[in-house]
Amino acid sequence: MTELSPAPGRLTATDIAVARGGRPVFAGLSLSLGPGEALRLAGPNGGGKSTVLRVIADLLTPLKGAVRWNGTATSEDPSAHSRRIAYLGHADALKSALTARENAETMLSVAGRNNGAALDRAFDLLDLQRLSDLPAGWLSAGQRRRVALARVVASGAPLWLLDEPTVGLDAASVSALERAIAGHRAAGGMVIAATHIALDLGPGDATLDPGAFSWTTDVFGEALV
Repeated sequence: MTELSPAPGRLTATDIAVARGGRPVFAGLSLSLGPGEALRLAGPNGGGKSTVLRVIADLLTPLKGAVRWNGTATSEDPSAHSRRIAYLGHADALKSALTARENAETMLSVAGRNNGAALDRAFDLLDLQRLSDLPAGWLSAGQRRRVALARVVASGAPLWLLDEPTVGLDAASVSALERAIAGHRAAGGMVIAATHIALDLGPGDATLDPGAFSWTTDVFGEALV
């Protein structure tokens, strides 16, 4: 099990409002997540699930509201917040010329998190050891996704932000991911996952549909027309 660094804290997002391309996505969205907890983002395509993850990751600035870690706005120290999170987006972001292992090591090194033993455990869990020396360009879509997930599992970051993490995965790989999530939560880690499938996030997981936070007024309280 990978030791978490920094230690888990409480994540809160309060009264978040976001627009995309000048059009409202959601407003008044709030959430709270503590050590060992998990949150599932549900709802139809275009409902704002990926947008919530990007706001939490400080990749998108909301029009209103704030994301806080232990009561302090994450925007006050973006570098510190980046060390708390492991973010998996839609793209696997692998370089075709590098091997599976080199890709994972490079991504972890950029984040200042390269830990050979932790990566070995992640590769074992996701059945990647036999693929370690293969160029990423030779891998299938599901294999590439597992390499990207291995970087998350080995990161030691307390907060995992997973955007459709099961895309391209077979049943055995989904089960491996579920075991990784269970281990992460048992160590006090937190998970927010946007997913369309019945991914088991473990006991006591909560569900949030960003689409339920319809924007009937603008961020200043004026009615939309």
